[in-house]
Amino acid sequence: MPFNESGGKEMTDNRLFDIDEWKVKTTLLNKKERRLQESLTSIGNGYMGMRGNFEETYSGDHHQGSYIGGIWYPDKTRVGWWKIGYPEYFGKVINTMNFIQLDIVIDGEKVDLYTDTITDFEMELDMQHGLLNRRYVIDKKGKKAAVNVERFVSLDQKELCAIRLSVTSLSDTIDVELIPALDGDVTNEDANYEEKFWLPVASKANTLVIETKPNDFGIEQFTVGATMTNRVTHVEKTGEVLTPMKVSETYSGNLTPGQSATIEKRVVLTTSRDYDPEKVEQQSQVISQAVDALSFDELKRRHQTLWLERWQKADIEIGGDPAAQQGIRFNLFQLFSTYYGEDYRLNIGPKGFTGEKYGGATYWDTEAYAVPLYLALADQSVTKNLLTYRHNQLPEAEHNARQQGLKGALYPMVTFTGVECHNEWEITFEEIHRNGAMAHAIYNYTNYTGDETYLKEKGLDVLVGISRFWADRVHYHRTKDQYMIHGVTGPNEYENNVNNNWYTNKMAAWTLRYTLSVLPLAPLKKEELHISEEELDKWQDIINKMYYPYDKEQGIFVQHDTFLDKDLRPVSALDPAELPLNQNWSWDKILRSPFIKQADVLQGLYFFRDEFSTEEIERQFDFYEPMTVHESSLSPSIHAILAADLKKMDKAVAFYERTARLDLDNYNNDTEDGLHITSMTGSWLTIVQGFAGMKTTDGRLSFRPYLPKNWQNYAFHINYRDRLLKVSVTSDEVKIALLEGEPLDMAVYDEAVLLKQVYTCKTVAV
Repeated sequence: MPFNESGGKEMTDNRLFDIDEWKVKTTLLNKKERRLQESLTSIGNGYMGMRGNFEETYSGDHHQGSYIGGIWYPDKTRVGWWKIGYPEYFGKVINTMNFIQLDIVIDGEKVDLYTDTITDFEMELDMQHGLLNRRYVIDKKGKKAAVNVERFVSLDQKELCAIRLSVTSLSDTIDVELIPALDGDVTNEDANYEEKFWLPVASKANTLVIETKPNDFGIEQFTVGATMTNRVTHVEKTGEVLTPMKVSETYSGNLTPGQSATIEKRVVLTTSRDYDPEKVEQQSQVISQAVDALSFDELKRRHQTLWLERWQKADIEIGGDPAAQQGIRFNLFQLFSTYYGEDYRLNIGPKGFTGEKYGGATYWDTEAYAVPLYLALADQSVTKNLLTYRHNQLPEAEHNARQQGLKGALYPMVTFTGVECHNEWEITFEEIHRNGAMAHAIYNYTNYTGDETYLKEKGLDVLVGISRFWADRVHYHRTKDQYMIHGVTGPNEYENNVNNNWYTNKMAAWTLRYTLSVLPLAPLKKEELHISEEELDKWQDIINKMYYPYDKEQGIFVQHDTFLDKDLRPVSALDPAELPLNQNWSWDKILRSPFIKQADVLQGLYFFRDEFSTEEIERQFDFYEPMTVHESSLSPSIHAILAADLKKMDKAVAFYERTARLDLDNYNNDTEDGLHITSMTGSWLTIVQGFAGMKTTDGRLSFRPYLPKNWQNYAFHINYRDRLLKVSVTSDEVKIALLEGEPLDMAVYDEAVLLKQVYTCKTVAV
């Protein structure tokens, strides 16, 4: 394994990982920040994944977490102050069995990486090949042994996790035991009173089957089966332990100096999402037998080949800034480890397979932030799957609206099934702007791909449902002859229960307008969906008379009706020790303050940049950005893109650094809970839509590239309407190459271009 040549040492500072363009690596075992290191070395393959936990025992504070896509539990939320309309349960992703467990015993003492003397520690996440590697030297009563560990979750065989661990005696003859296990006795970090969600089904040699405990809500129970096979050298099987929730084997041997014992542990996990519950065990064994026919190196080669294929299309190359390069690759690696579109039943959880915060469910982040990236970097069927996911859950969205006594469809803030399963009122039933993001994603897909089939066949069903919700949720102010929306929370969650959030009102009216504009594409839909002319007239009236808070004196789109009544001041007026606010201020103090969690008005300007003049956008940016604390991971990228549009490149680069290295540098002091997966799209959006100025307006692709002053160059690929393009930018030249597909009419710096093979022009300086 290619590791840093420097020797390891005990942790004495706060440095976690080195800057490396393709790796996240360190020579420090950081016991103080172990949870943070675990988050940053998470791996996954879209089907399953886990935090960067050790296979061996680590008795210090850490977060043991392995997860399988779509496996969750409906936890009770009913409380004494339960009100009509509250969700029945809070959906949460649940920690599955610890299937990587592999203990080492030397001379009768178990290796514990927390208490033992560890030197020469090295750990690296190889993002190019999708591998997690470690090595260290352990000193047990003066006897030294070297331990090497490799791990990956296979892209080639989604159910497979493969581990290779070796122990080499360095100084003396030692007795060694290797104890691989499948352990179902696990809990969630957020479990109440250490509540456990799993029950035993079967345990036998090499195989463990568990199922979620029954629930009160009619939600299906999930069954998970795991089969492990172990190949060993220089040790022999000497024992086996079977309990209802754990299966383990023991392999023992004697090593002279220089001798190594190696174990290859392969675990195949299958679930009742793919097979009948009674066949889960059998299928795990069938796949395990097939995998066992291949060597570890062949399994790894197949896995690495698929990662390299992904990088050929997805990689963004940055010259002159290794930290920026590492940041974008880390984010793309974690995004594709979480979701690559293979399973239409799944979506993109904000923490992916890296933690349990946010319940592991689906948020509006997918439609607002992830859709543009997947449109450009994956087959368009991937984004269509994301949209189909929402269409399939339209009946549940209609249920959510009925729960509030409203017509139409209210897409959930948090969900696994389409039914709202979040338990904070101000988020769940006030932050209704997410409905607009669902509609915008349909527009985005259609505009970018030119494919109207989804819109005609399914998208209109969703758009009409959302439009009916907005038409019922607004109220008419007779005196002002305008429509308003009261009692909402905008994207800025540091204000709750406000009236006439500008962004929410904008999204409502835009959705109605867009729905009216595309209904003629499928004339039969009016009859199929029982749309009357009276209903259409009502939608148009709302569009014409929607109220938008506005301050004429300053030319400001006001965030909500009373925002200007606050004690307005910039974040720079705060003592830096008070930040992040959400970790230092009471919720009451935050709600009364003028400080903004994330882009709110500016989120609307990002979606609809072409509707506003540069001067209008700049006024809003200069007014709101100084009051924004960016304590949502979704915030920096929107500000970066708008700053780039406004040629405020120093700000744009600073915001890029924040979004690209949000987790690597732990900007918000919360990465120990897990990575911010959906916001990782922001680093790609900033480069492609911000620095390169990519837009698709009325079906026409355009670029306006700028080069950040501390970069030497950057380059990226995009899919666009059955074409593959490569865009390369240096300080002197913009080059756009058509690698696949037919010639393309497009624009560069507002100049019309017919791209046939390669187009070049001089880079415009900022």
